Amino acid sequence: MSALTQSVLWSPVVVPSVLTLAPAPEHLSHGATPPLRPLDAGRDSPEGKYALYDGDSSLQVLMMPGSDPTKPAVAIIPLDGDMLGRIETLTRLWRSLRGQKPPPDTRMTQQQRRRLRRMIQAADGRMNGASYREIAMAIYGEPRISAESWKTSPLRASIIGLVKGGLDAINGGYLNMLRHRRRN
Repeated sequence: MSALTQSVLWSPVVVPSVLTLAPAPEHLSHGATPPLRPLDAGRDSPEGKYALYDGDSSLQVLMMPGSDPTKPAVAIIPLDGDMLGRIETLTRLWRSLRGQKPPPDTRMTQQQRRRLRRMIQAADGRMNGASYREIAMAIYGEPRISAESWKTSPLRASIIGLVKGGLDAINGGYLNMLRHRRRN
């Protein structure tokens, strides 16, 4: 199966937006609870069963052993630095279960997504032997690059930064993008 067509399932340790769900204790399981359907087929692991909710790769769940998606469940939210991100994901799941439109995932802005795409494209070009100028022409177009002196062009510095950022992301820096940014 192509890497472009298969789902990637993450551990909650690596990606805090993966919700950990467990069977609801008896004293909390009263009242109407919407079933956690539709879950994809999922994958079994020692921690439980990983699955995507409704085919949405940004709503991943880990069903703890003994969990049943047709029965009441509780979310386990650790009281750590990623707690607010987990609560945001839980809110998205809760709204989806109630038939409401979930709010968008805010871990990355549209601008950050576009920059990431360019960083990977630039790093890929560089790893395949392209010069910074060739990468710039592929990203920004030849007329824009030819319009000014390359050695002093701000686009040159931009491409160098994109290549560096892309290589950092490829070497594990992408994991930081899977978490919410927090102010100190």
